[in-house]
Amino acid sequence: MRITRRTSLFFLAFGVWSWIIWITFAKNLWASDQSWAADGSPTAYFFVHAVLTVVSFVLGTIIGVIGWRALQATKTKQEPVDTHAG
Repeated sequence: MRITRRTSLFFLAFGVWSWIIWITFAKNLWASDQSWAADGSPTAYFFVHAVLTVVSFVLGTIIGVIGWRALQATKTKQEPVDTHAG
């Protein structure tokens, strides 16, 4: 399968964007009053959103790695030189 340079950059950008967004979300989740019960234990809201955050980190990382590897492959691949061009 071939991934174009443009698609590689999109995947890489998606992976970076995903980490930026979900780190911010995780910080906000931790600080939210909805995340903690009166006795200090985590709520169902916290668990659901924590799972969502972890899955998003994993998928963002996978997509970013695919983009990085594809981008590296486009950089190392040399186009053949046409010596018969006049």
